[in-house]
Amino acid sequence: MDIQSVGIVGAGQMGNGIAHVMALAGYDVMLNDISSDTLNAAIHTIDRNLERQVSREKITAATKAAAMARITTTTTLGDLGQNDLIIEAATERETVKQAIFDELLPHLKPSTILTSNTSSISITRLASRTDRPEKFMGFHFMNPVPVMQLVELIRGIATDSETFEACKAVVDKLGKTAATAEDFPAFIVNRILMPMINEAVYTLYEGVGSVSSIDSSLKLGANHPMGPLELADFIGLDTCLAIMNVLHDGLADTKYRPCPLLTKYVEAGWLGRKTQRGFYDYRGEVPVPTR
Repeated sequence: MDIQSVGIVGAGQMGNGIAHVMALAGYDVMLNDISSDTLNAAIHTIDRNLERQVSREKITAATKAAAMARITTTTTLGDLGQNDLIIEAATERETVKQAIFDELLPHLKPSTILTSNTSSISITRLASRTDRPEKFMGFHFMNPVPVMQLVELIRGIATDSETFEACKAVVDKLGKTAATAEDFPAFIVNRILMPMINEAVYTLYEGVGSVSSIDSSLKLGANHPMGPLELADFIGLDTCLAIMNVLHDGLADTKYRPCPLLTKYVEAGWLGRKTQRGFYDYRGEVPVPTR
């Protein structure tokens, strides 16, 4: 299967990053979102990030211009139907993802591969709601997409070898590394990472350490580039909570119970960097811990 064109559902942080690397690798990209403002912001972000690569002499100005020319946008989901590969990168809520696939199905050509950038939800269950479970799989990029080298490839129970090999070839063309994960809750990276973040929140909740001391301890004591609470803010606390709920529900183990403090922050709308408040307050010149 020779993939030439890629449709991306969702123009947020993950979607615009995926569009960036796909266009840079030579794919024709159609980026979809329900909001034209979000699409405009995504194009601005991609342009800015490509310009940063030009300034660092990683790419040329001509390469940037060619990549930008390969990206089109649409607010009509059905417009994506004639692409060879579709990557759903909407919010981490299964009902939202299912509704997207339901709306897409009537517009797809028979050969189109459907994938989800989900970081935790069952690929087999998502695929079962479509007319092509054999052409459906998980295509999980890491954030920020232009920087991170790993892509998790997750086969559902019905995913055929041709689909897997086609997606693996895309990862290779992007110059990234594929890790094959089985279809279990949260796959590999988040199965390990999210419980660590959740434990850091419990450490804060129980008063063992402050936000600053917890993050400093992991950065200086374990050589992590970001502290776990800083990382949670970067990912989005709502996403962290959603993944912990998937782990808790899917594996039925109390060790995955989301910390009540994480739930409280999400209920308050303090979701991290994207809302300007989370475990840190980002509204000033310097982030300030909120606890």
